[in-house]
Amino acid sequence: MNDLAVARALHVLAVILWIGGVGMVTTVLLPVIRRSNPPGERLEAFHALEGRFARQARLTTLLAGASGFYLTWRLEAWDRFRMVEFWWMHAMLLTWLAFTVMLFVLEPLFLDRFLTRRARSRPEATYRFVERLHWLLLTFSLLTVAGAVAGSHGIDWSAW
Repeated sequence: MNDLAVARALHVLAVILWIGGVGMVTTVLLPVIRRSNPPGERLEAFHALEGRFARQARLTTLLAGASGFYLTWRLEAWDRFRMVEFWWMHAMLLTWLAFTVMLFVLEPLFLDRFLTRRARSRPEATYRFVERLHWLLLTFSLLTVAGAVAGSHGIDWSAW
């Protein structure tokens, strides 16, 4: 069995489930909650529905990070982090770090309670903040995925 093929497959599957889930939450779940709930109930509805995805996101983020680290180690690709044309390697690491910090540090230790408190006095603004944050994370994630796929399949970014 080819360990690199297995690692790549696990990496791609993890990214599909993780970023695909972020896309679903951002483009479907958040707008439905906005249309279906009054401002004071939106964040609570979001937490109730999104909680199950958060567990999936944590698992797939860990799998993406572990498989990405393994691939970088196994391919001896550490030097790519010193080359501008491999910007997508930096973007993958930055995307993974942003989500890892969000899912494992900020949300459980601070962000959920902060948003709940803020939503009591400013429910509309708080929900709008949650939507904007998801759009920002989704946009950066999709640019990263597009760059990584193109870069790993031979696009020479130094020519751009």
